Parts: sequence; structure tokens; C-alpha cells
Amino acid sequence: MRIRLARTADAAAVNDLLHQLGYAQVDTATTATRIQAWRHDPPSAAYVAETDGDLLGLVAVHICPFFERTGSWGRIVALVVADRARRTGVGGQLVAAAESFAASHGCVHMEVTSARRRHDAHEFYRRRGYTEQAGESSRFLRDLDETAGRAPVPT
Repeated sequence: MRIRLARTADAAAVNDLLHQLGYAQVDTATTATRIQAWRHDPPSAAYVAETDGDLLGLVAVHICPFFERTGSWGRIVALVVADRARRTGVGGQLVAAAESFAASHGCVHMEVTSARRRHDAHEFYRRRGYTEQAGESSRFLRDLDETAGRAPVPT
């Protein structure tokens, strides 16, 4: 097995992986464009696990600088291992690649979120030294529409 950066040619296989995670994709071209954007965004990386041309998994990681202190933190934005390759070490190698990318960019902390229903994923992260932060903070989300971009920016 080889861990490498995702390529636009991987888009169809990436779509299949994301679908297994529960995120149906629009089309291959859109995913290829997204992969290309991540390849050209220095604080971001998307890696795939591949064996003989068969994609077994994907991890996407992004670097965020702290504002309140020196340094940065890495965030695993997506992690999926193909159903047929789970519990074979693929996920661990993908997380290691994400952590290595983050460390090489000066990160001192890693973060990942996982839906409450994904109990196996939670245990996977715990085995790798991640601690659950539920109750430590709250997460709030808001969708932005087109009018949000037209609001005056404070100066």
C-alpha cells in the first residue's frame, strides 16, 4: 500500500469513498476541481491510500493558525476507508500522513470531528491518542447565503 497526494484522476474513486461515508457527490468533474483546489492550497492536503491502482481510503487535512497564541493546529476534515479495507491499518496510515503534514507545518495540536453515530470511528481515534472534547466546548454552525457576502465589512 502507498499513501500519496490525491490527483484529479482519482475523482471517481474519491466519490465512491465519500458516498460510503454518507456524502453523495454531484459529479466527478466537481470532485476533480475540488481535488485540484486542495493541491494548490498550501495549508491543505488530501492523501489517498492506494494498492495496485485501487483506492482504499482518503484523508484531507487543513492547517489553521491560532490567533490567541503562537503556532497552528491541524484539522482532519475528512477520513474514509473503503468498506472492504477497514480494520487493515489503512486508516491509521492515513491519519499518520495527516499528522505528519500538520507537524511539518508547525502544528502543535490535531483536531477531528465525528458524527455521534460513528461509534467505531470514535474508538479508532481514541486508540490513536485523541481525546473526546464533548462538554469542553460547543460547536455552532450557520449556513451562509448570497446576501451574507453583501453585508458591509467593518473597517
